[in-house]
Amino acid sequence: MLDTTREVEVPEGITLSLPVASLVSRSLAFLIDQVISWLLIFVAIQIFQFLGRFGDGMILISIFVIQWFYPVLFEVFYNGQTLGKKVVGVMVINDDGTPIDWSSSIVRNLLRVADFLPFFYAFGFISMMFSRDFKRLGDFAAGTLVVHKMEQIEKDQKIALDGLAPKVPLTLEEQSAIIGFAERTSRMSNSRVNELAGYLGPWLDQEKIKQGAESSAVQLTRIAKWLRGHA
Repeated sequence: MLDTTREVEVPEGITLSLPVASLVSRSLAFLIDQVISWLLIFVAIQIFQFLGRFGDGMILISIFVIQWFYPVLFEVFYNGQTLGKKVVGVMVINDDGTPIDWSSSIVRNLLRVADFLPFFYAFGFISMMFSRDFKRLGDFAAGTLVVHKMEQIEKDQKIALDGLAPKVPLTLEEQSAIIGFAERTSRMSNSRVNELAGYLGPWLDQEKIKQGAESSAVQLTRIAKWLRGHA
């Protein structure tokens, strides 16, 4: 059976199973992004073509910026997704499961030149075909991974909550684990949030959870808010 998941241990000591994006998903996202890039370049040409030599220079600059910085800006500021990745439902993250940063995004996108060689992304295609995680050369160099974007947590878990003091004293490691959990919930599915909350159960008021008054995830979010000093 083809294994399309990647096991990653997060700083809290918990192992996550990430759904790796396949060659087909990545190729479709790339084609959509290319069409968008060509459209942006066409618009730039229409705007600057009447400005003579200055316009010619602006067209060349626009082509460079669109081709090289369109994916970087979207990956960094748009939760690891370009418009093409958004449509397909995939996103770029670091190998350790953390959000992609400037350096990683710049490296992986600049190395598209190597992936293109010797023609039409042949090296990139071969690299993904022989990689368990469907990584192209830029991903290996930058330490990044393309995964399917997981369903966001429900709105009732995102609403403003009051801080809640933990029922028992917590060590620094335990406090860090709870705060780290709260910071990651917006990027995880409901099932993953509940799974991780189960590992942190010993610090919760189980009576409230059994009565259905409050879920484990919400209670942990409240404790994290109290730990940050916002009670």
